Amino acid sequence: MKFVNDLKKETHVYQRRVRTNSSAWFGSVAAMNVMSSVLRGARRFGHADQFLFSTYLSTPFLCPARKPAPLLTCQVHRKNASKQVKGQKNKQKLKLDRQEVEIRHRMTVAALADAMNKDYDHVVEALLNTSVDLDSLEPDSVLEEKWIKEVVTRSGMKFKWAKLSEVRERPNRDVLRRPSADPSSLVPRPPVVTIMGHVDHGKTTLLDSLRKSQMVSTEAGGITQHIGAFLVQLPTGEKITFLDTPGHAAFSSMRARGADATDIVILVVAADDGVMNQTVESIEHARRAEVPMIVAVNKCDKPQADPQRVKRELLAHNVVCEEFGGDVQAIHISALKGDNLLALAEATVTLAEVLELKAEPGGVVEGLIIESRTDKGKGPVTTVIVQRGTLKRGCILVAGTTWAKVRFVFDENGRTVKEAGPSSAVEVVGWKELPPAGELILEVESERAREVVEWRTYEEQQRRLQEEQSVIELKQRVHLDEYRKERAELAHLSWRQRKSVLYQANKTKFSVRSSERTQSDQPSLPLILKGDVDGSVEALVTILDSYDAQEQCELKVVHFGIGDVSENDVNMADVFAGSIYGFNVGVSSSVRQLASKRGVPLRLHNIIYKLIDELKDELSSKLPPLVSERVVGEATVLAMFEVTVGKKMIPVAGCRVQKGQLVRKLKFRLKRGQDTVWEGSLATLKQHKDDIATVKAGMDCGLSVDGDINFRPGDVIVCFEELNSPQATSWDPGF
Repeated sequence: MKFVNDLKKETHVYQRRVRTNSSAWFGSVAAMNVMSSVLRGARRFGHADQFLFSTYLSTPFLCPARKPAPLLTCQVHRKNASKQVKGQKNKQKLKLDRQEVEIRHRMTVAALADAMNKDYDHVVEALLNTSVDLDSLEPDSVLEEKWIKEVVTRSGMKFKWAKLSEVRERPNRDVLRRPSADPSSLVPRPPVVTIMGHVDHGKTTLLDSLRKSQMVSTEAGGITQHIGAFLVQLPTGEKITFLDTPGHAAFSSMRARGADATDIVILVVAADDGVMNQTVESIEHARRAEVPMIVAVNKCDKPQADPQRVKRELLAHNVVCEEFGGDVQAIHISALKGDNLLALAEATVTLAEVLELKAEPGGVVEGLIIESRTDKGKGPVTTVIVQRGTLKRGCILVAGTTWAKVRFVFDENGRTVKEAGPSSAVEVVGWKELPPAGELILEVESERAREVVEWRTYEEQQRRLQEEQSVIELKQRVHLDEYRKERAELAHLSWRQRKSVLYQANKTKFSVRSSERTQSDQPSLPLILKGDVDGSVEALVTILDSYDAQEQCELKVVHFGIGDVSENDVNMADVFAGSIYGFNVGVSSSVRQLASKRGVPLRLHNIIYKLIDELKDELSSKLPPLVSERVVGEATVLAMFEVTVGKKMIPVAGCRVQKGQLVRKLKFRLKRGQDTVWEGSLATLKQHKDDIATVKAGMDCGLSVDGDINFRPGDVIVCFEELNSPQATSWDPGF
């Protein structure tokens, strides 16, 4: 009877479901389920209770008086049901209205979310349990085609490809150099000569002697730290445009730009020093740019000068002077005294005549930016070598992703000029933004300038997207390989076990990453760099790119720019707890006061190697000190005894000092054979019954330690001192 009562309860449940649901098939299925339960009960209880079951089954609520629907779930009725449906012409089909999403190749996460009317998090959630590296996924990250489709499908939507007209590439709006000019329109032009060589070999002194000026005294530390461009008229009447490049190792990119913009290279080598590192680098720049060279062997007035040694050393670098059967002229000079400078000038003019240097003075302007800087009164300023055309006020110039309407043109003496022809070195004012050094400048019509800049900006964005996509795809491949490897290792487990193991592994991984983000004991030095010109900042950034001691102290370049230190720089350094390093820049009194108030260090220099030296010192100061040990004394345990202190028995070692002395305030180590049994501080150090601070060699004493230690005769007690010495960074910038 208990089974029948349970069956009644179960049937009442089905009865309520049938009454609350108007679908006939639900009642039928419910009735069939109850009937099957009844039949199972009948088999369990036997024939004695068959009457009870049959009576209970006759109750009306199990088989309600409703028009039965075709019992499609029963195989017996399938044939009849199909016959009933066969004659129906207007049968209804269930339609699912799914949102349609237009997709394109190389869609970003943000673009896909907008197309689906969803947010960024929805796309990320749709990519869970895939091989996509979600840690590196950003709103502007580009997705592969299969993941775009996967996100749409998982979101219950369907995709369609956007029309070709909507995804076609933008037409090229860039501006290029003009074709070569008609030889009949060309006129002779002055040669552009770059003076190159090792630091402190006399390059600027040579140019100073040629110009009859005192330019060397204006250079901090006596070294050139950005390109100087000057037009020099020789006593014979010829004009030469000279470029003076830095010889310091930090300014390699400047020397490369100088070689690219020049017709002739004068390689200055000190007769007392010979061929050095930057000498070799200058030779390589000239050879790469396919520019002829003239060797100026300088400082020949010094007693230790050896010009012949210089020429022999040049042979090792495939620079063959005329006296050795080559085609490279070598002139012995003294730039400081002005000896033989006329011969050097004549050799330069002769080589220029052989090269037949000509240019087209008409047409649109073409040139090269060799330096750029920000001036307080003038704004963005560039030093330009004009290569074709004539530069005038009002010209519209494009360089990189910025443009200018020329407001002023200055010569090397700071005087305004109306125009500048080919081979002229001038300063141009009027740029909307500061273009980088090394950019080509081209003149365009006024309405074309913005169009060209927009196109170049678009091209730059596409290039960056390509680079980011390559990085993302590489990470995804690595992630997928790791995932497949994990799955292969767990192949022997069931799918539930694999899921559990992978979940725990991912949970551990993300918790470790989170702790790494929030807690880091590694020292770091955030930096803000400011320089006077683009080339200086470029040189500093290049030096910092060689930093290879990140495991010691993390070096972070938070920001770099051109111009004086501003309040924004101080605020940024304060936020990142960093330092400001300035090269050839100024700081106003208000900015200096703000930096002092915020506790932001200002490191200002006008010599690059001194700036790097201070940077190395600050990096070293961030490192933990190196700990070393100095043994002060040793004692041997003769016996052990115990003393009562309160209610506790304290082991005490009776010792004899063998060498040095024992100093109570220092650290001690108990050694038993080759093993260290204990290390720490002494609790007591006594001689007889007196507390003492030191025990010298040959004297006996008793001592106890902080800890439960059983001394043995023959144990050695070592007294040592920990010494902290400053640690220096292992970074070597190369100079």
